[in-house]
Amino acid sequence: EIIMDESAVLGPVDPQLGDKPAVSILKVLKQKKYDDIDDETLILADVSEKAMKQIRSFVENLLRKKMDEKKSKTIAKTLTEGRWTHDYPISVDEAKKLGLNVSLNLPEEVYKMMDLYPQPSQQKSAVQYIPIPYRRPGNSHSSNRIK
Repeated sequence: EIIMDESAVLGPVDPQLGDKPAVSILKVLKQKKYDDIDDETLILADVSEKAMKQIRSFVENLLRKKMDEKKSKTIAKTLTEGRWTHDYPISVDEAKKLGLNVSLNLPEEVYKMMDLYPQPSQQKSAVQYIPIPYRRPGNSHSSNRIK
């Protein structure tokens, strides 16, 4: 059972190698000819393949303690295959749809304990900006309009 607050989220557990998703590194092997791939990428792909197998096996074994093998394999695959970006928020409802046993019965003591350890304010902005100058069509105030 996973006990969550109604506004809590889980995330995928797909392996990352530095700042790159392992699944994306492996995708290079399918998109390029072997002779066109540099040695570093080949090494990263080898490590990525191992990492993917390891994390999937770990998640399957963890889930298998509380559910049947078929269900644990299906959920483990979903959480580790790179279906989403690594920071994708999995809500309570979505976690339940995936087949996870989620409860909203978070004990009041947990909230009291969390109050003892307030989180620092976020240092990095959650807002992402368009990486080029953006002008609305018809805006005559700029000659850099996107056409």
